[in-house]
Order: sequence, then C-alpha cells, then structure tokens
Amino acid sequence: MVDLEGWLVGDEVALPAMLAAREARVRRREDGLAHYRQPTLTLSVVMPGPVKLCPLTSLLFEEALKAVPQAFAARGIAFEKLWSGSPATGPEALFSVDTDGEDLKRAMVALEETHPLGRLWDLDVHGSDSRSISRRDLGLAPRRCLICEEAAHACARSRRHGLEDVWATMVRFVSVWQEEAEKGANFSS
Repeated sequence: MVDLEGWLVGDEVALPAMLAAREARVRRREDGLAHYRQPTLTLSVVMPGPVKLCPLTSLLFEEALKAVPQAFAARGIAFEKLWSGSPATGPEALFSVDTDGEDLKRAMVALEETHPLGRLWDLDVHGSDSRSISRRDLGLAPRRCLICEEAAHACARSRRHGLEDVWATMVRFVSVWQEEAEKGANFSS
C-alpha cells in the first residue's frame, strides 16, 4: 500500500473555479498566439479529483518546468515562457515555441513517454493557427491509462479506477523517480 499521507493536502476546487481557470488558460493562449504567431505549449499536471494544488502536483510541476526547457534546448528550439502560476485549480505554464506545431507535439510526446515523470504531465500543443494538435493527428496511439493498458481517456470517462488507486499509482511514479535520483546522487558523490 502506498502512503498518500501529505501528498494530497490542499483545498478542494469547485467546478465554477475550474471552468474559470479553463477560460483564463484559453485567453492567455490566444493572447500568446496573437502576439508571437507561433505554436504554444500549455504545461499542466495530470491530477484527477477535487484537489488540484498539493505537494504532489507542486513537485510534478517543478520537475516539468525543468524538463520542458531542457527538451527544447536539446532540439535547438527557441521558446519564451509566457506565463507560469500555481492557482488552486492546479499549476500550469504557457510557452510560445519557435518550431512547427507537429514537431513540437512529437517532441512533447517523446518527453511524456521517456521522462520518468512524463506520464504525469499534460503537455498540450496548439499550432500557430490555434488548432489543438493531438497524438491522433500524428498517427500516434492515445495515452495509456496509469493503471491498465486501456486508453487513458476511456478509463477516465468511465471512472474504471478509483481515485485512491490512481493517486497511489501517481505517488509510486514519484517514489521510484526519487529513489533513482538518490541512487544517482550517491553514485556521483
């Protein structure tokens, strides 16, 4: 059994606040697109349930804020961070990225699939025409559920897995990542 104690401490967020946050996110993205005229990346954290800002999401977000610019740098992609914040509705950031939208989506899918915490990040790409670019647009399979091998959206929609099971799986991802980081730190000492 995974110890969830402390990881999920935070205020519950009601639906009106989530809807307002979504509208604000769309406005920021549209403003960024209008100003920079290049694709955008919205970075957020996968977090089911009513608590969106807690120690778990804060840690995941901070690591994503390191990994995403590193992925850009590794590919020689110029970018501008337009906004970053941690409201009660969950941490998120917006980047304007100087590359083709489909190339950006491929790079972000690679990051989601190769980084030990990438599966817990939501890296949404919109092209310079403001159109959302999905895995399906690139001929890629949908994201897999954290718990089983089904498509994540199908499990989420049907609520196939309980929140506690999903949270425990998320905390296990973080625990494994932390253990590996400690081993690496001890090895290089």
